[in-house]
Amino acid sequence: MTKLKQYKMLIDGKWVNASDGKMFDSLNPTTGQVWARVPEATAEDVDRAVCAADRAFNEGPWSRMSATERGHCLRRLADLLADRSEDLGATETTDTGKMLKETRWQAKYISEFFHFYAGCADKIHGETLPIDKPDMFVFTEREPLGVIAAVVPWNSQLFLSAVKIGPALATGNTVVLKASEYASGPMLEFGELIAEAGIPDGVVNIVTGHGDPCGKSLTSHPLVARIAFTGGPVAARHVLMNSTNNFAEVSLELGGKSPFIVFDDAEIESAVNGAVSGIFGASGQSCVAGSRLLLHEDIADEFLAKMTELAKAIRIGDPMLDETEMGPLCTTGQLENIEREVANAQVEGGTILCGGKRADASSDMFFQPTIIDCPSPDLRILDTELFGPVLSVLRFKDEAEAIRLANNSEHGLAAGIFTRNSARSLRMAKAVKAGIVWVNTYRAVSPIAEFGGMKNSGYGRESGFQAIYDYTRPKTVWINTSDEPLGSQFVSR
Repeated sequence: MTKLKQYKMLIDGKWVNASDGKMFDSLNPTTGQVWARVPEATAEDVDRAVCAADRAFNEGPWSRMSATERGHCLRRLADLLADRSEDLGATETTDTGKMLKETRWQAKYISEFFHFYAGCADKIHGETLPIDKPDMFVFTEREPLGVIAAVVPWNSQLFLSAVKIGPALATGNTVVLKASEYASGPMLEFGELIAEAGIPDGVVNIVTGHGDPCGKSLTSHPLVARIAFTGGPVAARHVLMNSTNNFAEVSLELGGKSPFIVFDDAEIESAVNGAVSGIFGASGQSCVAGSRLLLHEDIADEFLAKMTELAKAIRIGDPMLDETEMGPLCTTGQLENIEREVANAQVEGGTILCGGKRADASSDMFFQPTIIDCPSPDLRILDTELFGPVLSVLRFKDEAEAIRLANNSEHGLAAGIFTRNSARSLRMAKAVKAGIVWVNTYRAVSPIAEFGGMKNSGYGRESGFQAIYDYTRPKTVWINTSDEPLGSQFVSR
């Protein structure tokens, strides 16, 4: 029997167990076997981590470093991340079942986000104000907030951590990061790079555990100034309630049910390939998965025939192998929910064009690429995020109907539009209620471009220079430049 990996948490620069010694198992979804054990943080552990971050912010060397020095630390962290991308990718694949060719590439590309924020660190500045009062010099400066609580899910966790930790550290904040209880390994191994990068003890802390008490204690802690949360709406509601204890600023990225819209003038091969990648990439386990396919009625049959053929040919298997094209789902909860919703879609009149059941593979965690043709927009599956390889299809007659169907959702994170009509692409991009719109491409990201959602997909933005402002607050300073003494409104002359 393979020896289980034994992880520890990172608190105040030290690798520690939970204060009560409790651990929980981490499952390798490809094999269905436990491969690692992870500390189950108590409220006391979380308090230690937050207090360490608060000391590092207020008293430690981090608060005395110049912005340029902080940038140097982030550059070293970026380089270390790129150097260790192969190992980090392998750990993430083991822990989540995501494809190794994706996880190792993503780990390497994420270094660019830290390089971007390293460059931002000493570009943060205030301004002077042409105030309407004589003898007053008034200026603003931007100051860090304090301790940031970063909560990330198991999917794309290195990326989702980078867009929180990067701007937080660049602006002088400190961080307590809660790794997902479903796949904590990659974040804990990422934590090993923190000290190597020259980042002082306590500046970045990583705790592991479940929503209660770990997540609850973190997001309600009185010393937390900002909560950056990525996850589902149920957990987000708890986060918002917890924040009433500390009045922390909150940003939420809550996933979506993104429309992938294809017009009759689209380049069909490109659109089919984009649609396949948009829903079946990462086994559909992406916040921006293009899980609602909206097809112009004149091309729908041709499009679905091509797409179904590609979907049936996807090679399912061991995500460590380069020839594999789709791996397992990460959690049993996802799998069971997908099976319920697919069955319900059939009851409501949906037709399964391919897939619809578990795949015959090395464990029970694999689900076939699935396409469901929906007779109306009223099917529940059309606005239920499944986080799996399931695509729901609707047809539309014209641009106006495409807009109505696209916006007929509680979600609003992303959208894809395929058309060769440039005027239409601009109209659609403006009309669709989504925080990210891709035209004739899908799932492109960059450290330069911000992202975030509308409606039930959350609020706030991550990535890009805008995040710098979200991790700082302005301070206004008034200076009286007159040598004359202030007069008193209470003494008559």
